[in-house]
Amino acid sequence: MPDTLQHLAGTPVLVCAQDGAPLRNEQDALDLIGEGLGHDAAWVAVPVGRLTDDFFWLRTRVAGGIVQKFANYRLKLAVVGDISRHTEAGGALPDFVRESNRGTQLWFLPDIDALRTRLAQV
Repeated sequence: MPDTLQHLAGTPVLVCAQDGAPLRNEQDALDLIGEGLGHDAAWVAVPVGRLTDDFFWLRTRVAGGIVQKFANYRLKLAVVGDISRHTEAGGALPDFVRESNRGTQLWFLPDIDALRTRLAQV
C-alpha cells in the first residue's frame, strides 16, 4: 500500500504506509518531506514501525535531526502507533513525547483516528 494523501478534519495529511521505507536519518526525512510537499500536505503521519530504535534513543540525536528538517520545511510530523516499549525504557523520551504533544510541530499519537481528533481541535 503506498503513502496516500488524506484530508483529516480538513487538513491535508500524507499518511505513510506501514511497509514503506524506514525513516532512519535526515536524508530519509528529506525524501519524505519532498513527497509530502509534492502532495501539498501540511502533516506527515509516519507509523512507528517505520522508525528505527535510534529515533527513540534521544542521545543519538536522530529524532532531533529529523524533526528539525520537518520544521525547516514547515511540514509537521505525527508519529502514529504504540511507543510504550520505548517510553517504558525510561530516560528522557517520556518528557520529550509529553513536550512534543503540547506543541504544534510533532505529535505522538496512538492511531490515525487520534490524529483526526487532534486536528479537529486546532
